[in-house]
Amino acid sequence: MERNGGKQQQHAAAGSAGRGPWRDGAVTYFHLAFYVVISGGQIFFNKWVLSSKEINFPYPVALTLMHMVFSSVVCFAATKIFKVIKIEEGMTTDVYVSSVIPIGAMFAMTLWLGNSAYLYISVAFAQMLKAIMPVAVFLLGTAFGLEEMNFKMLAIMSVISVGVVVASVGEITISWIGVVYQMGGVVAEALRLIFIEIFLKKKGVRLNLISMMYYVSPCSALCLFIPWLFLEKPKMDASVSWNFPPVTLFLNCMCTFILNLSVFIVISRTSALTARVTGVVRDWSVVLVSAFIFADTKLTFINIIGYVIAIAGVLAYNNHKLGVKPQANQQQGVDSKVNAGSPQHVEIPLNSTKEAS
Repeated sequence: MERNGGKQQQHAAAGSAGRGPWRDGAVTYFHLAFYVVISGGQIFFNKWVLSSKEINFPYPVALTLMHMVFSSVVCFAATKIFKVIKIEEGMTTDVYVSSVIPIGAMFAMTLWLGNSAYLYISVAFAQMLKAIMPVAVFLLGTAFGLEEMNFKMLAIMSVISVGVVVASVGEITISWIGVVYQMGGVVAEALRLIFIEIFLKKKGVRLNLISMMYYVSPCSALCLFIPWLFLEKPKMDASVSWNFPPVTLFLNCMCTFILNLSVFIVISRTSALTARVTGVVRDWSVVLVSAFIFADTKLTFINIIGYVIAIAGVLAYNNHKLGVKPQANQQQGVDSKVNAGSPQHVEIPLNSTKEAS
């Protein structure tokens, strides 16, 4: 009887061990799929709010300002009132002024210009232009001494650039105002990523996403409040046609906050590189879905060819970054598994998906 009981326990343990990896894999893929859905959905949500005739709210600065205020309130409540998450110690005035403020300012510019572009160009074309992001990050990183120019990286950047140019040539109804807004947002986001890298590497500070949002969101809100006060508030006061129902506003802000939490979960369970590659899947999904749901999206064969070339370059860039620092990525994966699902020290990815919100 004891032998039989021991064998049954061994079989049960073996079955449980076999189900463990499968279950962890299923949960990880669920988080990745959720990130793709919530990230793409937030892009469509913002596009609908800014261009919908029902709401008629063409004020991207105001929309982004409300996102930042909402994020600031939620982070403050979670850390100071309910105390469900602990903010890391060590933030000094010097670090805040020299690092957090530039990051917050560039974050505000990224969201402002990116959302403004939706007023002039389609969602699909905006995502195609965002494929140029690695080029901007690499060039600025080289200027700041964070990247090293070499033939391989130059070839990859050339492929991405050619792809974006081809996709732009294939755009039927191109708006150069929208292109300028979108490219300005790309440059601002690239600068933000550079400042984050300096913040993390040069100063040796490691923050989880909630901590980063806690410090950056109020700064971004203040940076957005000033242009809103002078550029959009007079227009909003003069116009009586816009209508932003409180429920829709709350859902829009909540989706933005959940999107940022999903980024943290993906990084904590996998790695920053996985988030980057998943972002490519997200971009493809947004481009294809927008062609079906938005009337201003007209994909051409040249559009698709150019975007395929650009995405091939982006994947080559991700693969190159993985090869350059394999040990760092392996260590990050180990740390992520130790801290999976918990708000511990997880390094912020250098291409945060909140650019899409």
